[in-house]
Amino acid sequence: MTTTSNVRGQDDLYERAASEYGAALVRLARGYEADPDKRRDLLQEIHLALWRSLEGFDALCSLRTWVYRVAHNAATSYVIRQRRARPQMLVSLEEAQALTIQPDASRKVALDQLMDLIQRLRQLDRQVILAWLDGMEAGEIAELTGLSPGNVATKVHRLKSILARDFQGGSDGRP
Repeated sequence: MTTTSNVRGQDDLYERAASEYGAALVRLARGYEADPDKRRDLLQEIHLALWRSLEGFDALCSLRTWVYRVAHNAATSYVIRQRRARPQMLVSLEEAQALTIQPDASRKVALDQLMDLIQRLRQLDRQVILAWLDGMEAGEIAELTGLSPGNVATKVHRLKSILARDFQGGSDGRP
């Protein structure tokens, strides 16, 4: 049974989550969907899933982890539905190493190529790199994905080496 005060609390928590993590959710949606119209639909699905999930938020993890977990689960469900509609081959980290980004491309073209590469990664690898690019540490990503922190660190290192090969930029390798 949902009471008015529960819904109000859920709404307040949603407003806080959307305010604090809205930009991250937009970036996450871009990592999962290239088409702008479909990306807007995905973002709406993520926000709806987030609002619905907050009724059961028990603060056993941080709000940030909760938001990312719900968002990645909603995006993963979306990708599964889309894959049924239009099969697309996802690639492993090893296969991603063979993909290249044109080193002389403009920043916008290079970022588009990066997003294309990320969208082609398998779900878990995509989730790890998107969380890392959003500033999460290995322990937080481990909590989000269920992997061990060591496994996350290894995946991040491998993904960073792939990205660093094509993007020379900041000291931490983030484009």
